[in-house]
Amino acid sequence: MGTAPFAVPCLKAVAASGREVAAVVTQPDRPTGRGLKLQASAVKLAAVELGLPVLQPERASHPDFAEQLRALAPERIVVVAYGQILKPHVLDIPPGGCVNVHGSILPELRGAAPIAWAVIRGYAETGVTTMRMDPGMDTGDMLLWESTRIGETETAGEL
Repeated sequence: MGTAPFAVPCLKAVAASGREVAAVVTQPDRPTGRGLKLQASAVKLAAVELGLPVLQPERASHPDFAEQLRALAPERIVVVAYGQILKPHVLDIPPGGCVNVHGSILPELRGAAPIAWAVIRGYAETGVTTMRMDPGMDTGDMLLWESTRIGETETAGEL
């Protein structure tokens, strides 16, 4: 599950790992730009390129979508910059749980846009945290983390 460009390398790594990807879940195409043309998310574009099935629910925690997800019988769900909070009835679907990759060293910069906030606040360092998901906002048990320096002129996009 992911939407933002930050999620694409993770999607590609999972796809290249040889593990079965039952589906890629991303936000629905949204109108963008002056012409308000529908634009697919970076994750959808990558999933299509990889030949993976794509699901785009308006609300990932809607009971109908939860049933669709349950029918896929995922072993584990990996979430990276998805843009929606998952409710307990979705988090409980995979027996291996849900794992989130977050663009900061938690607990610093919980929530949305952590990379942008690290740059805006002038941090010298940030990183990535992988954690088990629970009903809180970026509050699950941390599994892995790695830090990286932020260059003086580095932008969020470059980071």
